[in-house]
Amino acid sequence: MHEFFPDEMRRNPFPFYDAHRETSPVLHLKPFDLWLIFDYDGVKRALEDHATFSSEARPPGTTEKPFDWLIFNDPPRHAKLRALVSRAFTPRIVADLEPRIRQISGELLGPQFDRGEMEFVADYSSQLPVMVIADLLGIPPADRAMFKHWSDSILLLADTVAGGEQARRAGQQYGSVMFELDAYLKTTLADRRKSHRDDLLSKLAYVEVDGARLAHEEISGFFQLLLAAGSETTINLINNAMLCFVEHPEQLARLRERIDLLPAAIEEVLRYRSPFQAVFRQTTRDVEMHGQNIPADKLVLPLIGSANRDPKYFPKPDSFDVARNPNPHIAFGHGIHFCLGAALSRLEARIALEDILSRMEAIEFSIDEPWEPRPAFHVHGPMRLPIKFRRRYSAQLPRCRR
Repeated sequence: MHEFFPDEMRRNPFPFYDAHRETSPVLHLKPFDLWLIFDYDGVKRALEDHATFSSEARPPGTTEKPFDWLIFNDPPRHAKLRALVSRAFTPRIVADLEPRIRQISGELLGPQFDRGEMEFVADYSSQLPVMVIADLLGIPPADRAMFKHWSDSILLLADTVAGGEQARRAGQQYGSVMFELDAYLKTTLADRRKSHRDDLLSKLAYVEVDGARLAHEEISGFFQLLLAAGSETTINLINNAMLCFVEHPEQLARLRERIDLLPAAIEEVLRYRSPFQAVFRQTTRDVEMHGQNIPADKLVLPLIGSANRDPKYFPKPDSFDVARNPNPHIAFGHGIHFCLGAALSRLEARIALEDILSRMEAIEFSIDEPWEPRPAFHVHGPMRLPIKFRRRYSAQLPRCRR
């Protein structure tokens, strides 16, 4: 797949999106037998019309979906899984995490200030979401590095759509990770059932709707989803915010003067550099869109990153505007699959950016080389982001109040 999505395109896919959104909003990639959808209306339809665009997507040439996650299920199974998981992932649980997220952020940033530079991804953004998810699940600190390895391997499964050797390696790595993950999860769940704790894994082990509990496979699917999508979305949201602020210093200055714009700025980062640029769908029947006929049983990639730059809905879509309003982006999906973790991701980003803006000024990149994209072609954000800055000694910026 990387032959079609080389690093340069993954750093800046937006000219490619613009060209096809205008001339061919539905595009068939014959070498991969994939159908790409570029425009906002088309992407939104693919996300909400689950009767036509099934979430039970699978790589070309295969007969089974790769994993049984909530996001890869259609109704009525999806409704059951979402209802069960929602009971253990409530707004109160998310809100109660705020003090701990602030503590983690401070602990990660503190050692960096005397140096005046840091590798932002390794030192901060890749650690914060993993630590929050681990705390939420009740996983000890010693296991966090293992979590990150599992997450990266799960994400690379997206590359199986390319077929060939690349797909084979991704599948093998995932199989090895799943053996480790499943053994770990079985042991941990058995421990939770012996001594119930106040963490998400305990809640998942015991939660019921209409007398039904989650099966082990269902808990495993949600566990994988939290590891991969839950941490990766927030990692890229925070990374991409730093990219946007350094690349648009006038908008950063505007935000420093008006910290109340921070929620809007986060929404603009989600639109401007969407953490996940594409999702997967499978057609259940022949469907006509923009004069093209997409046959039944074909893998479709609705391009969220392209939809969020559609000038029909976003005036001056290639301009980064921290006060953009309205901003009807679909970075967290749309319809029945709208991201359950959206509130947590927004909370983590708000706390992270408040902390960074109150402690750092004169932020800039410390190397001139183009940034390396993160693994998996559908993910958008840097693998490494070396920065330098001056420590801010003045009074802290006031916190943004929602």
